[in-house]
Amino acid sequence: MHFIPYNSRDTRHKSIFGSTAAGDSLRLAVLMPRNFSCCKVTLIYHKDGESEQHRDLFWCGMNGDNEEWWDINFTFEASGLYYYHFTYETPFGKGNIFLRSGGCGEFAPTGNEWQQTVYKKEYVTPDWVKGGIMYQIFPDRFNTSQTPVDNTFPDRQIHKTTTESPVWKPNAEGKILNNDYFGGTLKGIEEKLPYLSELGVTILYLNPIFEAHSNHRYNTADYMKIDPMLGNENDFRDLCKKADEYGIKIILDGVFSHTGSDSIYFNRENRYDTIGAYNSPDSPYKDWFTFKNDGTYKSWWGIDTLPETNEDNPSFINYIAGENGVARKWLENGAAGFRLDVADELPDKFLDEFNKCVKSLNKDYFVIGEVWEDATNKFSHGGRRRYLLGDQLDSVMNYPFAAAILSFMRYGVAENFMESIVTVCENYPPQALHCLMNHIGTHDTARVLTALIYDSIEHKPRNIQASCTLSPEEYTKAKKLLKAATVLQYTLPGFPSVYYGDEAGMQGGGDPFNRSFFPWDNADKELTDWYKKLGNIRRNSSCLKDGAFVPYSAMLSCVAYKRYTENETMFVIVNRNNHEIDYYLPDEFKYKKEILHGGFSSDFVKIDAYSAVILKI
Repeated sequence: MHFIPYNSRDTRHKSIFGSTAAGDSLRLAVLMPRNFSCCKVTLIYHKDGESEQHRDLFWCGMNGDNEEWWDINFTFEASGLYYYHFTYETPFGKGNIFLRSGGCGEFAPTGNEWQQTVYKKEYVTPDWVKGGIMYQIFPDRFNTSQTPVDNTFPDRQIHKTTTESPVWKPNAEGKILNNDYFGGTLKGIEEKLPYLSELGVTILYLNPIFEAHSNHRYNTADYMKIDPMLGNENDFRDLCKKADEYGIKIILDGVFSHTGSDSIYFNRENRYDTIGAYNSPDSPYKDWFTFKNDGTYKSWWGIDTLPETNEDNPSFINYIAGENGVARKWLENGAAGFRLDVADELPDKFLDEFNKCVKSLNKDYFVIGEVWEDATNKFSHGGRRRYLLGDQLDSVMNYPFAAAILSFMRYGVAENFMESIVTVCENYPPQALHCLMNHIGTHDTARVLTALIYDSIEHKPRNIQASCTLSPEEYTKAKKLLKAATVLQYTLPGFPSVYYGDEAGMQGGGDPFNRSFFPWDNADKELTDWYKKLGNIRRNSSCLKDGAFVPYSAMLSCVAYKRYTENETMFVIVNRNNHEIDYYLPDEFKYKKEILHGGFSSDFVKIDAYSAVILKI
């Protein structure tokens, strides 16, 4: 049997699993073979970017006849990201203990170090978010209303019916303008609040709603105005007020890393009467943008219609997060928080000030960021980021979970799935962990039903994506996989986020094929009912709010784990195999009620292919 001297996921070795608060007392213990005749074990640690520190461990007793424990009670005094490993000395020489995989350590000359996330003790995240369900809406594509659309801009094209496909071909000049609209409105969303409530939705995340001259509205024209095709400020206030009656809070998309070139701030297209940064060096917005000597300017990912903002410019920060700024205005009008677009492209100064502004109004307002990688060790803007240490974000979009779930459902490698999940649980502060936005599809990815069958379809040429429709056999398989995937999505730490229409069976590749209009007259009722069932399970399971996560097994294309609190325990088993399996239960779950499919369990459960079972105590 392979000897493991240290395992960061075993409380015998590390008294607190995962991240810790600054000042917490932590016991670290290393197990050494007795025949090493070890005379010294040392903890080597350093705060990210700083020099190493050394602390000797103490011999503290035997573990049977052949092993001995060395330990230390230790405190990380300041918040930050730390790395550590161990060294040891014997009469025969010196050696190192480095991280190899799964939190385990090995005797090795070189290797990786363990990560320790240390957050501020006062770090608190909104309690109302935990245990909830988010629903993401692309406003133009969800629901129209009886109120006529106000199309004040003649360069916008309105689809004749909501069953048409979004425009995806370039125009005669070879440009993709994204200027086709279906006419979804804020009133239309309000009319569907009863439907959202039936799904168990508690958080409504709206893609951009501010005036902008594209259907996606990520090229903001005026942060202070609702796009007229969506409605007006009164409509927004009414939506927030009515949503609150259903126990639903509204989160807005904050797109601050860039504006539109066609905006009051830049005004390259001269649509507005304002003196934009593009129009004159005397513009009040000039310093918000970076111009080169040849008159060109820095733009987001080189897209010239998206001039990049200088987010650390005091004037810009004040406009967004100041006393009379954008954030304050929409929070005071009923929003409950913001999702920050490309948060990893926003500098620390901006994030600090934005969070300070939002939390000064109400500590329960929610600030979540778009970060595609592990947010605890993300490196961008020339340095290590500190999103989740207590001063910037409540949490992030959980792309690592999304990737793990989709990969498992496509290929069935249970071990990789569980390692990805446990790594996030280990690295993230618990406050952020239970507020993670667990999506498996968004406006930036292919529709999940399509993605489960056609991996990376969003990277194919547009003409191929346009013709990609699941066959009846593929749809049947995709729906089974989606049901199993959503069990994972709804029961892992964090909260599930449903991209509008996934519950109705919508298909499609990447942008714009993932942004069709909601099929109100042709929704998959069986799938919708499934989402309602999961919503009901989640609503009635307190352990899914902030309960501990304990992995039980991950092998042979099957995963199982426990969520528990003092008063409730849930056991989840997901079978990715294309055949039925028998899963023999741990003793504590034998003869317990099966809540996902009904009936009662015995000492084992039969689980259909591409299916799942949930047991509850």
